[in-house]
Amino acid sequence: MINQRISKDEYYLQIARTVAQRSPCIRRQFGAIIVKDDVIVSTGYNGPARGVINCTEIGCLKDEMNLPHYSGYEHCPAVHSEENCILNAARHGANVLNGTMFICGQNFKDKSITESKPCERCKRAIINAGIREVLTMDKNGKITRYEVKDWVEEDSKTYIDKLREIKKLKK
Repeated sequence: MINQRISKDEYYLQIARTVAQRSPCIRRQFGAIIVKDDVIVSTGYNGPARGVINCTEIGCLKDEMNLPHYSGYEHCPAVHSEENCILNAARHGANVLNGTMFICGQNFKDKSITESKPCERCKRAIINAGIREVLTMDKNGKITRYEVKDWVEEDSKTYIDKLREIKKLKK
């Protein structure tokens, strides 16, 4: 017999993509899920805080300002999918320690898969939540696996490098 089942990684990434479809973002929609012991313990999508007006109701400030993706976060009322996933787990007392986060994004207009990489702020939230690894999918369906422990070293190095550069400029 030939096994025609998709892998668990593909399965969970497709679920994350379905979660993304709840996002009210009119640029790019992201969904995240946390899986622990092969059980989904939380989901989240990008969107404003509960009860706050959203872009599908009035338009997008970042679009109006012509800001590129992965920038202008201070102009957007959205909580990122990764943050919402962690926060939703906390609201309901779900343990995410040593879990795996799956993140998938899509373009709002044509629903094509888009790059899904956590921003620096989300990486820090993922580190502090105790997530062990993160899996994402690119527009070609390639799955990337990140070990969260590597982000600790990267974040520390980036901070030290920035501090050294500023001290150097002050001299």
